Amino acid sequence: MKFKLPLGLFSAISILVVSSCSSADDTEMAVSDSAVITVENVIESKALAQFGTFQNGGSSPLINPGESASFTFYAGKGQAISFAAMYGNSNDLFFAPSNPGIKLYQTNGDPVTGDVSSQIKLWDNGTRINQPTGPAVTHPGDAEVTPLNVAEIALTVPASQLLKAEITHDGGTKFTLKLTNTSGGTVNETPISAGVWAVSHISGTTLLKEDPIFSPGKLSANGLTELAETGKTTALSQYLTGITGPNSAFSPVLVVVYSGNDNPIFKTGENDRGQGLKELSQQGNADVLAAFLKTKSGVKEVYVLKDHATNILLPRINGNNGGKVSQTISARKGDRIALATMYGQSNDWFIAAVNNGVDGSTRGDISSIIGLFDSGTLESSFPGAHIGSQPAQTENQPVKQLANPNQFNTLPSLPQMIKVTLQ
Repeated sequence: MKFKLPLGLFSAISILVVSSCSSADDTEMAVSDSAVITVENVIESKALAQFGTFQNGGSSPLINPGESASFTFYAGKGQAISFAAMYGNSNDLFFAPSNPGIKLYQTNGDPVTGDVSSQIKLWDNGTRINQPTGPAVTHPGDAEVTPLNVAEIALTVPASQLLKAEITHDGGTKFTLKLTNTSGGTVNETPISAGVWAVSHISGTTLLKEDPIFSPGKLSANGLTELAETGKTTALSQYLTGITGPNSAFSPVLVVVYSGNDNPIFKTGENDRGQGLKELSQQGNADVLAAFLKTKSGVKEVYVLKDHATNILLPRINGNNGGKVSQTISARKGDRIALATMYGQSNDWFIAAVNNGVDGSTRGDISSIIGLFDSGTLESSFPGAHIGSQPAQTENQPVKQLANPNQFNTLPSLPQMIKVTLQ
């Protein structure tokens, strides 16, 4: 997926808080007909967009000489693939590229393909006294009295000649990395263990975590020791699970008060109407749709809510609250209230009230009636793996509500991503 609207670009969108357009009847509404709508991004931001494990597909997870293992992942421009696997005939050595991993796009934006073995290195975990590598190594061996920092190590045969790495671009932002054990017949012949891989989120041009698996010059941590000493991925996978997930902002929020049985913003099963939903779902720009709705019969109030500091609604970062916007609106019983905002880590996904919104007299938390939708105007891809890469392919499909899990991953439930209240 090409991230149409990186977090750093959201703030560049020129958004005004659109003044409401009220009918004569509305101006006569009593104070009791007013309410405050509040929208908050409650996503607990994570550093990694994806992680996974890989192993030999045979009866044993070990990748023996001549055998291969492959895994598929998604990445946009600026993102990289990192991985680690144990050098089996050692006490605590492991294969991995240098941080932040293997870059997946050239400077001109073209995807990297082919042999990238030259980027593979061998590292010492620093927790076991190294015996000469080979099948006679005793596992686990003697522990270092004082653990050493993780450091690159050289053997007779370079790591790039022991483990071959080949990248295939599968279209869009989808890649496959094939790892082949090429150590057979060398003085450093070895089995290679199952391993882990990870892709960091990126904000603008900054990776959120450049050392997802290990940190040279620091002590081994987060389950890496178990992988480096035994080839087991469990502990490191548990750590990576905890730092993997969404990290999406929401665009300024369109809120509309209207009458009738049809949500004026969109209808599932219909193609984009050309009224501004495309601009909202692709760019986070609600102005076009807001301007149109102000001319539409039955629409009473139109607002575009933005964060005063950032325009957008950022997720919760490092324990801080996420972006939050509020607006006093006028809505009486029988009126309807609907809203929409772009899911930033997407090409054309948006979050909105399902069906015909809620009654104007509703009060309390209405997050349960919010859904995630695909506007059908750009080809979808992995959320969070589209930032800065080539433009997505256009499409002309009906608006649809997205399932969860979706075709790419499993997102948190909507109430764990967005909180909407009427008070």
